[in-house]
Amino acid sequence: MSHTEQTDGMTTGKEATLHQRILSDIEGRIVSGAWPPGHRIPFEMDLAEQYDCSRMTVNKVLTQLARAGLIERRKRSGSFVTHPQAQSAVLEIHDIKSEVLSLNLPYSHRLIKLAERRGRPEDARRLQFVGSIPVMEITCIHYAGPRPFCLENRVINLDAVPEAAKADFETLPPGPWLLNQVPWSTAEHQIRAISAESDAAANLDIQKGTACLVVERRTWSAAGPITHVRLTYPGDRHSLVARFTPAS
Repeated sequence: MSHTEQTDGMTTGKEATLHQRILSDIEGRIVSGAWPPGHRIPFEMDLAEQYDCSRMTVNKVLTQLARAGLIERRKRSGSFVTHPQAQSAVLEIHDIKSEVLSLNLPYSHRLIKLAERRGRPEDARRLQFVGSIPVMEITCIHYAGPRPFCLENRVINLDAVPEAAKADFETLPPGPWLLNQVPWSTAEHQIRAISAESDAAANLDIQKGTACLVVERRTWSAAGPITHVRLTYPGDRHSLVARFTPAS
């Protein structure tokens, strides 16, 4: 008898291999987006028939997936793929791509608006700048697998960052481009909850009025304001984390 084979109801080597196969198959479908959040997992009896195994083996797999946060088991309703929730530190300038990859989901982004123009009063308010300056306005959607993860609306001060006028934001999102291009000295975060309006709801593929988390950030350098960005997340897909230590 091999070292993985046991008796008296314990797991055998064959059962362990089948367990891993079922686990890998289901996890693969979830991570690839083939089974998106909210998708109902086949019932235990159906999976047991598909893999020619006991319901106990399937139950152990689903329990492991639930503990990993990939599925949610509901009494009398079945098991469903969960909505992944990313975490980011409140005081950090984070990369959305890294947030998505932390969920074991593929990342992509789509540029939906790029406009170079003279600043308007709204831009002056967002950048906290007096007067009129040339700005670049950018709107893009960040995806986690096939689903919209975050809507980004940004204005960049072209006096401070003239290179932005020639940047290829279809290939590289503006956030990491700016972090690599321009050293910043000060940043400010503002966090609030909103109900999604029509445009944001359409871009994020959610119902109008859905609760969303908005993170607004301004950054400055010695030369003045660099950018203001508004990041809108569906409320069930993101959380913010802060760690504190007592004052000495």
